[in-house]
Amino acid sequence: MRHSRKQTNGKEMEIEIEGMKIEEVNKTKYLGTTVTGDNLTEEEIKERNAASNRASFANQKLLQSKLISKKTKMKFYKALIRPVAVYGSECWVLTENIKQKLLVFERKILRRIFGPTQKANGEWRLKTNEELEEAINNKNIVRYIK
Repeated sequence: MRHSRKQTNGKEMEIEIEGMKIEEVNKTKYLGTTVTGDNLTEEEIKERNAASNRASFANQKLLQSKLISKKTKMKFYKALIRPVAVYGSECWVLTENIKQKLLVFERKILRRIFGPTQKANGEWRLKTNEELEEAINNKNIVRYIK
């Protein structure tokens, strides 16, 4: 990948080293992080969310098990799933859009861990965002990154 401050106006510059032509690409993976030609983090966030979803789905039975305590499930989430989601986050610029995507991902996992709540009339409902924030003592993924 070639980065330059000069605009190439759609022209491709060929790079040749010892007779071998080097292919020009718009994005590449370097040390597990996606680097794009325009230096946007949106692509990296998508990759991190996809990897985190794979990690959570691989352990879905564990997260929904009634035999494991919620405290243990939270330790499991914080040790194995959250690090996958925030890998490389030291370099991210946290826009509101990115923060919302991360919070949506975390709430989805937390709803699996804490399960539904039973109302007084016997009906079941999902926990609200505020109830989830209370359950984790306001230590959400965005605060963890910051």
